[in-house]
Amino acid sequence: MSPAGPKAPLMELQTMSIQMTGAEMVMRAFADQGVEHFFGYPGGAVLPIYDALFQQNAIEHILVRHEQAAVHAAEGYARSSGKVGVVLVTSGPGATNAVTGLTDALMDSIPLVCITGQVATHLIGNDAFQECDTVGITRPCTKHNYLVRDVNDLARVLHEAFYVAQNGRPGPVVVDIPKDVQFATGTYIGRENIQHKTYRPKLKAEDAQISAAVEMIAGAKKPIFYTGGGVINSGPEASRLLRELARLTGVPVTSTLMGLGAFPAANRQWLGMLGMHGTYEANMAMHDCDVMVCIGARFDDRITGRLDAFAPGSKKIHIDIDPSSINKNVKVDLPIIGDCTRVLADMVEAWNARSLKIDQPALAAWWTQIERWRSRNCLAYRPSDEIIKPQFAIERLYEATKDKDVYISTEVGQHQMWAAQFFRFEEPNRWMTSGGLGTMGYGLPAAIGAQKAHPNALCIDIAGEASILMNMQEMSTAVQFDLPVKIFILNNRYMGMVRQWQELLHGGRYSHSYSEALPDFVKLADAYGGVGIRCEKPGDLDAAIQEMINVKRPVIFDCIVDQQENCFPMIPSGRAHNEMILGDMAIDLDDAITDEGKMLV
Repeated sequence: MSPAGPKAPLMELQTMSIQMTGAEMVMRAFADQGVEHFFGYPGGAVLPIYDALFQQNAIEHILVRHEQAAVHAAEGYARSSGKVGVVLVTSGPGATNAVTGLTDALMDSIPLVCITGQVATHLIGNDAFQECDTVGITRPCTKHNYLVRDVNDLARVLHEAFYVAQNGRPGPVVVDIPKDVQFATGTYIGRENIQHKTYRPKLKAEDAQISAAVEMIAGAKKPIFYTGGGVINSGPEASRLLRELARLTGVPVTSTLMGLGAFPAANRQWLGMLGMHGTYEANMAMHDCDVMVCIGARFDDRITGRLDAFAPGSKKIHIDIDPSSINKNVKVDLPIIGDCTRVLADMVEAWNARSLKIDQPALAAWWTQIERWRSRNCLAYRPSDEIIKPQFAIERLYEATKDKDVYISTEVGQHQMWAAQFFRFEEPNRWMTSGGLGTMGYGLPAAIGAQKAHPNALCIDIAGEASILMNMQEMSTAVQFDLPVKIFILNNRYMGMVRQWQELLHGGRYSHSYSEALPDFVKLADAYGGVGIRCEKPGDLDAAIQEMINVKRPVIFDCIVDQQENCFPMIPSGRAHNEMILGDMAIDLDDAITDEGKMLV
């Protein structure tokens, strides 16, 4: 705990002079922007800001154990709450340690503001102690960044940073503040006096584009809605409007990894996730569709597979707020630039106003084909009474938590894909995972961020035994701040996805993918001051999961699972959507499966 001392709420600053130090401006700007919590790690170049933090009690700082984790925690906070995540780190290694998290946030469009300390302005360029070119280093991995050399520019820059981070396609913004600027006194300007002159994202699409889109949908024989994280980033209204448009049209819906929860998994029109480890029905429908409506997604390579074979017979509509995403990876027939909420609202209005009807006989035939694909039961796996199958573990975790206020984060690997396949999300903002960058070590700090944003919720990090070690030190953060996160480890003693690729594509040469010298996770939890649980038998799993849920402290759950289980379906890199590897149980369900797609088995 910090030593006791006089502290003033930030709102009292409103009665103070408009003149204040740069460090005080940072805290005042946080307050004006509605920041309640932020994540950081102190160091010499940000001590003036930490001193200003000490002298107030309106905003809470969460001390992480590594700067990468600070950014991931802010990502989890932002992704689960819809607010901007905020980070404070020192210069040099503090800033460079944050780069992985910043890149992760850029790839997944997460709104963040990261304040970095910098050496005094007269030392910049002199290779001073803990100096680095933060602006140069972070330029490729941020939406925008600033180096503030004049304290009188600082308030404007801080408010601009929050605006840029959360408007348009969200992303991380870095504000690099030299130490002498933090000490200097200048004039503070409130956020209401700031208006960005050049960055004005286009929110509303052209009426002609909306008309063309709904006409294309109405005339389709085999339409599909392909939705991504942009629907979630746009806010809960976008998810509601997506559901309404799907209801009006009867069109099937699939989603990227980042879009899970935008459309309810329980809805009959939901085909599951698509892409490399997506469902057979989602991938086959994408391949065979004649009109594809891409909403808030970016045609990532894990979704498209081989580009020259991607939905070859389809007309493509692409709705995105980021103009640079249009025609970047896939050439589309109808680009629509605008915010998902506004565009979906206009499409629903246009559909109703024109009393449009889709071709019902064609749609019925399309759904008959989709149900044939769905009947393959592509997620089927071989059950066991002796050893816990990882899919079974996720199914039981879902059943135990589906009626609770639950937020799920993951690390990266097989466990991440099994979580996406078997944990069913009905609402947006409940799923936090590293999609674009695939960052091992993301899940635990992200769960900490989500737990801070939702103190009464159940926050679970579904992890692998290799990934969790990347940021295991954040158990200290969870314990210190009484954040009862649960780490649910699918422990197969392998870097599972690496092992799977080595088995299928490299002749079973398991080069350095076996997890040797693992800690005893139960003892490790105890050492951190948390609770450790281990489960090795399927029959014990439900009771052990319930014990984990009931404990109101951080928990490490070591679930020992089948070492050899692979994650299917799988589209090998460079293959098309209809060239999937399916598990043996799915194939056994219908010998005619090869009539519909090429099975690489």
